[in-house]
Amino acid sequence: MLKMVEIATNLKIVREKIIQAAAKRLPELNFGEPILVAASKLKPPDDIIEAYNAGQKHFGENYVNELVEKANDQKILEQCKEIRWHYIGHLQRNKINKILGIKNLFIIETVDSEKLASALDVGWMKFSKNDDSKLKIMVQINTSNEAEKNGCKIEEAPSLVKYVLENCKYLEFVGLMTIGQYGYDLSKGQNPDFLSLVECRKNVCQELGLDQKNVQLSMGMSSDYEHAIELGSTSVRVGTSIFGERPKKT
Repeated sequence: MLKMVEIATNLKIVREKIIQAAAKRLPELNFGEPILVAASKLKPPDDIIEAYNAGQKHFGENYVNELVEKANDQKILEQCKEIRWHYIGHLQRNKINKILGIKNLFIIETVDSEKLASALDVGWMKFSKNDDSKLKIMVQINTSNEAEKNGCKIEEAPSLVKYVLENCKYLEFVGLMTIGQYGYDLSKGQNPDFLSLVECRKNVCQELGLDQKNVQLSMGMSSDYEHAIELGSTSVRVGTSIFGERPKKT
């Protein structure tokens, strides 16, 4: 019972901080209240249900097999009928069929190549039961240029977005996502990865004639989501601040 109260309380605190951070944005970056994605990686179904019962609808998972397991969990299926799953981990093409079969899959935030986009497009065409439905996707950008991070290079973003818009009729491009450098020290100033993603959106929109208000930015996690929102993030992925520390992956 204490855990249920803790998760609900943590969610309330995070939501209040999101609203406060959004109020500090510059007018040109104020595109409505940011989406809170509860990053539930390595957390049990009961924690997800508690968060859902506290009003949380969007949940993010990093591993395909874990997402498949949770999305098919009987208790989650019965008690969380309006859950919206965000896939926020690296996606291998050989696991596309697994992920596209998930009930309530809302978006894949980590498309980082034309090959992956094309494979998702073909896959969604087969899985979609409604001919008019499209799979929401974000293009992942490696703003920190770290070799161990996934995502396309900043300069490749316009061409990848253009490819999705022109060649993937079953995909709906909704925005850009970045993970950014872990543990950035905010005493050094504004996070350069977040600034880079904001600038990347500006360049993509200018080159492709898109309205910035229609291009979301997914950036910011438990340690820096308030800062990310102030800089223009429209979607934050928060795990530890909601669910507590994660167990180590085995």
